[in-house]
Amino acid sequence: MIFDYDGTDRINHLFPPMPKYVDGFVLPVSKDKLEAYKKMAKKGARMWKKYGALDYKECIADDLKSMGTPSLFPRMMKLKPDEVVIFSFIVYKSRAHRDQVMKKVMNDTSMNEFTDDMPFNLKRMAAGGFTVMVDAS
Repeated sequence: MIFDYDGTDRINHLFPPMPKYVDGFVLPVSKDKLEAYKKMAKKGARMWKKYGALDYKECIADDLKSMGTPSLFPRMMKLKPDEVVIFSFIVYKSRAHRDQVMKKVMNDTSMNEFTDDMPFNLKRMAAGGFTVMVDAS
């Protein structure tokens, strides 16, 4: 029998690596609050990375009709003319790793800064945790 060796003292066929885990978010942000959102997102990125997140991205929609059909994002978000769609995601080693990172983030007292004046409406945010099914990295 032939085994693949990945250089980490683990034989992949016997001990496959844990799949990565992603928290994903889609939310509308008013154009006049984009700078405040960006400032908050930068703080969030530093905090999540500090506690072990592998990657943290905040993306602003600029092409919601690229497939020739209207995107569902504006309808899903009930997007107003003065708003943009933000898609963000945080990558972890596994769901267990996400739970560890989130516990540390939520226990950090500087998280209180985020609740002072949120630059978006939490009730209109869609969020969820996802196990990575395909990873081309």
